Amino acid sequence: MKYEEATSSGKHLQSMELDALLKKMASSRRGLTQAQASERLQEYGLNTLDEERRPNQLFRFLKQFHHLLIYVLLCACVTTAFIGQWADAIVIFAVVLLNALIGFIQEGRADAALASIRSLLAPQAKVLRDNSWVLVDASSVVPGDIVQVVAGDRVPADGRLLEVNGLVVNEAILTGESIPVQKEAQPKVESASLLEQSGMVFMGTSVTQGIAKMVVVATGSVTEMGHISKMVSGVQEVTTPLVHQMSVFSRYLTIIILSIAALILLAGELMPHLGGFMSFGSRLMAVVGLSVAAIPEGLPAILTITLAVGVKVMARNKAIVKTLPSIETLGAVSVICTDKTGTLTCNEMMVVECWASHQHWKVSGEGYEPFGAVELQTDEDEDTWPALRELARIGALCNDAQLVSKPDTRVTENSLASQWNIEGDPMEGALLVLEKKVQAALSNTPEDRGSLFSEHWKRVTVVPFDAKHRYMLTVDQSNSMTDSEEGAYWIHMKGAPETLFGLMPHADSELWQSRIDDMANQGRRVLALAKAGPFFDKADVLQCARSHSLLAQHLEMAGLIGLIDPPRPEVKEAIAACQAAGISVKMITGDHIKTAQAIARQIGLVNTQQAVLGAELETLPSSKWPQLVKETNVFARTNPAHKLGIVQALQSEGLTVAMTGDGVNDAPALKQADAGVAMGQTGSDVAREAADLILTDDHFASIVAAVAQGRTVYENVKKVIAWTLPTSAGEAMVIVFALLAGWSLPIAPIQILWVNLITVTTLGVVLAFEPTEPGTMQRPPRPRSEPLVDGGLLWHMVVVSALFIVLVFAFYGQTMAMTENEAQARTMAVNLLVVLEIFHLLFIRTLYQGYLGWNAFVGARWVWLAVVIVLAAQTLVTYWPKAQVLFQTTSLTLGNVVSIMLAGAGFLIFLELERRIRTKIVEP
Repeated sequence: MKYEEATSSGKHLQSMELDALLKKMASSRRGLTQAQASERLQEYGLNTLDEERRPNQLFRFLKQFHHLLIYVLLCACVTTAFIGQWADAIVIFAVVLLNALIGFIQEGRADAALASIRSLLAPQAKVLRDNSWVLVDASSVVPGDIVQVVAGDRVPADGRLLEVNGLVVNEAILTGESIPVQKEAQPKVESASLLEQSGMVFMGTSVTQGIAKMVVVATGSVTEMGHISKMVSGVQEVTTPLVHQMSVFSRYLTIIILSIAALILLAGELMPHLGGFMSFGSRLMAVVGLSVAAIPEGLPAILTITLAVGVKVMARNKAIVKTLPSIETLGAVSVICTDKTGTLTCNEMMVVECWASHQHWKVSGEGYEPFGAVELQTDEDEDTWPALRELARIGALCNDAQLVSKPDTRVTENSLASQWNIEGDPMEGALLVLEKKVQAALSNTPEDRGSLFSEHWKRVTVVPFDAKHRYMLTVDQSNSMTDSEEGAYWIHMKGAPETLFGLMPHADSELWQSRIDDMANQGRRVLALAKAGPFFDKADVLQCARSHSLLAQHLEMAGLIGLIDPPRPEVKEAIAACQAAGISVKMITGDHIKTAQAIARQIGLVNTQQAVLGAELETLPSSKWPQLVKETNVFARTNPAHKLGIVQALQSEGLTVAMTGDGVNDAPALKQADAGVAMGQTGSDVAREAADLILTDDHFASIVAAVAQGRTVYENVKKVIAWTLPTSAGEAMVIVFALLAGWSLPIAPIQILWVNLITVTTLGVVLAFEPTEPGTMQRPPRPRSEPLVDGGLLWHMVVVSALFIVLVFAFYGQTMAMTENEAQARTMAVNLLVVLEIFHLLFIRTLYQGYLGWNAFVGARWVWLAVVIVLAAQTLVTYWPKAQVLFQTTSLTLGNVVSIMLAGAGFLIFLELERRIRTKIVEP
């Protein structure tokens, strides 16, 4: 027997007869011997998930320097050190080192995701060895072991059930299904869906009720949990749009700078007159100055600061960003794929409608809070309230859950609010909440004011839910009814409607079935409740409870209850905001297709009629996936592989995809997505580790705020680049023009270094703090391929460079003509350069706001602070004697200063006029 063949899939194993399966696994109901277990442990290995080899820490650190722009910056550092500008060299190197440290610290999330999966595994397991029950480390469980699991246990491996007594297992971490699954040992037909493999249990899931024995059929990496682990480790990190664009930008920038530098050096050798007959050494120093002017050495640091500011803002808005580039990615999101349970819904069951005594009731409320309206939907009848009261009482008595409250830590000390939680089965908890809501509605009537219907009843016995019979039964004794019935015994039942109808041949099953179909079509989970009694003899009632034939004689239908996992209150508005922003939302769930469609309609998704099952996706060739996935917004009965494939199909179409989820089953898709978003409160550790963003309040609406902030960050990044590149190009072209014309440099290399140092660290940085502009969420998502430097920015660079050349040489030439003092002329030029960059900053602030107006000058606290700092520093360099010696400057007159400021104002006006003319031509 090959182990892989025996453990390939639970869909085959659960259809086998138990004796045949035990034979196939070379085991028996007496379990394995210790010798057999040791042998298999050697053959199959530990029952643990495979760990990836972690890269060497030094290699990880050095890898942070492997980027073309970093190489350019290091070259700039070496060249500035070579010409003796140690201060600037140190600053450039500090920028490089800072970026490397940030990348080193933020890297390596995949290992943490796998570690979180491993933390879900059971620490110990109770196994049958040498025909005796022993407690062993779960890692030593082997195929063929007989294992016992009880309520509270985590299942140690994948197994086929042998014996079951009321076993209920929570499989949400694998399937995303909010309702615990009832299990049974009887052979079932093959099923590809984990949700329908009732004869199987899976590693990492938790037992909520009952007890069972299982034969282990898969351990370690070949379990369902192991498959997910492999998918997580196999997913390649997606390069964010900003990282990709910066890579392309760096490559072209490097080519341009090196080409210009080489051409100038070569031209100087071939045509000496172009450089004013400068020596090679002088030309080399000029080229170094050109390179320093052209290289935006502060750009990586400013981009990092811009992203960090966005991270801080998002943290205040209940969203924790794990990697800096991912915040910008959110701004490019065009599709949000979202899990249903726990993300769009509350992961709490709630009764929303009841049928009692042929009367229809709607029930409202929020989660497990025992407050809400109970409204009759059909004609009023005097017997209506007693029937509803009885239905609520049966649900509360045939129940093992507890409704508990504790002070809500999320509210203020003076608030009386509480958090309501369920201990036990969520569906049973919802029935307890229903009783309280009905009781509150009846408190306005004379009878039973303020008294719960189930308070004066005592349980005599219980028949737990069994997957074979699909019902739960209790025998209860009344201590507070009419005198004639006080002390009487009653049988109360709840279960699958078809099961209870089978015990009530006299019931009008067609009528009830039509009501069940109506509720099911709305995505409800339907429970039937019934009663039998009164009995005045304990032996009689117990005999009836044990006999289906006797139950059939006494059982009466009490009514139907429809339950849902309700949508989160904020989701509908958030979905509408996404759609207004041009972002499509797709629900991907493991739930039933009708339930998925019902929730989709409630939250406002479009095209909910076309829903696709995971099994349907499997039948399609991969080439058909992208088109179907783009056109479909609801996917049901999906597994982790389906979710991962859907995300990949959307990405193959050039879309930027965000994935939200909270379970282990979401982890592969969360990691694959351009932006993975996990729930912080209800999400699993695995989902949180695989994601790029964690919502601390679990509100889907926080994603909308995150997208808005992501768009703001990207717009600010564009502003930083739109300010940095034209000014750097302008500085560089001034030098190039001087060299090609054979003129003296109007600005000394050390002055260029100073301008770069003071303006980049102040004026460039303030753009990171720009607020979100109006209309940000009304614009469609930007294309993933949108370049950082487009045609509009290139034209703007040409305009700014031309103006820099004209104004700088005009002021330099005029001053030289009047004073024949090169220091005076260069001081005028360098001060003009600083002022031009200040006015250019004011122009760039309106890049997305339309035309220049008061909005360029108001609401700019950080801008004006930076301007004051720059002007103060430039004044110091111009007038302080020691700085004059270092930076080759001299004092200016008041007339000089006024003329420079007027030139800056004229520069701003010209740019605005050019923009208005260009806008009318391009967009008439």
